[in-house]
Amino acid sequence: MKKKVKKGTPGYLNYKLKAEIIRAILYFAIIAAVFLLGYSQTHSKENLLTVVAVVGCLPACKVLVGIVTRLPYRSIDPEKAEDIRQKTEHLTVIYDLVVTSSEKIMPVECIVISGDKIFGYVPSEKVDPDYAASHIKSILAKNGFKGVSIKLFRQYTAFMARAEGLNNIAAIEKDDTAEHEQKIAHLIQNISL
Repeated sequence: MKKKVKKGTPGYLNYKLKAEIIRAILYFAIIAAVFLLGYSQTHSKENLLTVVAVVGCLPACKVLVGIVTRLPYRSIDPEKAEDIRQKTEHLTVIYDLVVTSSEKIMPVECIVISGDKIFGYVPSEKVDPDYAASHIKSILAKNGFKGVSIKLFRQYTAFMARAEGLNNIAAIEKDDTAEHEQKIAHLIQNISL
């Protein structure tokens, strides 16, 4: 397996899915081995190792739930990620987000942050960009980031036009907002799978 991919970088969703599949296989193999060991020693399933195997199903099933949750979502196309990276060198950029609220799960391929302006790319037809933007904005406001403007786009060209415009402004202004942007990015990553 490749080296660990950090949350917010391109390829994170695919990496995390593969890692959880491997972990689930390992957990269920250990459970089966413990159960078979107990059965082979007592020739009955009524033994202490059966109890250990049943209790071991709890963490294994938790990993399985993570797999089922992440299965429908894929990472951003590497070519798009490279295109975005080249055109947003002065911005804070996070990729491969699956933002969660109490009612919905909303995949967001990319978010660019410049000061208190946030733009995102949401290609999925199942996601309401306005609902996702208002949810992210309300979470940010609850955590002390008031006055943040956020707009999510379905069209890649519209998103890139805004991202390039923000990048050009950031290159000219040269304000040191990196720490503020990193705090916003971290908070958005915390509400994401």
